[in-house]
Amino acid sequence: MAEEVKPYNEDSGKKEQVTKMFDTISGEYDGLNRMISLGLDQKWRDNVVKMVAAHQPETIMDIATGTGDLVIKMAEQTQASQLIGLDISSGMLEIGKLKVQKEGLEDRVKMVLGDSENLQFEDNSIDAVTVSYGVRNFEDLEKGLGEILRVLKPGGILVVLETSVPDKFPFKQGYYVYSNLIVPTLGKLFSKDKTAYGYLSKSASKFPYGERFNNILTKVGFKEVQNELQFHGASTIYKAVKA
Repeated sequence: MAEEVKPYNEDSGKKEQVTKMFDTISGEYDGLNRMISLGLDQKWRDNVVKMVAAHQPETIMDIATGTGDLVIKMAEQTQASQLIGLDISSGMLEIGKLKVQKEGLEDRVKMVLGDSENLQFEDNSIDAVTVSYGVRNFEDLEKGLGEILRVLKPGGILVVLETSVPDKFPFKQGYYVYSNLIVPTLGKLFSKDKTAYGYLSKSASKFPYGERFNNILTKVGFKEVQNELQFHGASTIYKAVKA
C-alpha cells in the first residue's frame, strides 16, 4: 500500500486537506502548473485525448478535473455528446465553469462537485473516464478506482495521466533535483499556500507508479492494462478497460 501523504500537518483526513488546498490555490493553479511542468503537461493531456477519441465515446467523465483543461480539450476534439468534469474543490470548479462558458460548451460539458470515491452516477453509465494528476490525491486509491470501474460501461476505458519517476541517468537525478528543490521553492515564491507544492512533489514521489499501479488496476478488476512513459518517465499514461 502506498504511503499516505497529506498536504498539512493536521489531524483532519487527506480528502478534507486536499479540498482545502485546491480551494486555496485555485486562482493560481493554471499558471503555476504551466511554469512548473515547462508546458509539457499540455502535450501529455493531448496524448490522453487521442486515446479517448480513438474509443469514440458518447459519454466522458473527467475526474479531478480541476479547472477543466482536459474535459474542454475532449469536448473540442471528440464527438462525445455529454462530458462531465467532476472535482471535490468548488474553487477549482468555479474557474472551470467560466472556461466552459467562454468556449460556448455549456450544452455538452457539465462541471459537477463530487467525490471520486463516492460517485453519484449509475452503474454502467459512462463510456470513458479520465483522471489527470488526480489519482494520487485519492484518500483510498482502490476504492476510487473501484468506483470508476462501477460507473464505466462494459468495454469502457479508463485513461490516467499521473506523475512517475524516471529510472535512467541523467533523467532520474534531474527529476529528484527538480521535484524536491525547484518545485517546492517555486511554490513558496508564487503560491498563496506555501506548503501546497511541497505536498504535490512528495505525493508524486510516493505514488505507486508503473508496474505497481498496473497491478492495482488489475486487482480492482480492470483488464488490458497498459502504460506509456511520457518524457522519459516524468509522467505516465495508463489505459485500462472494463471487461
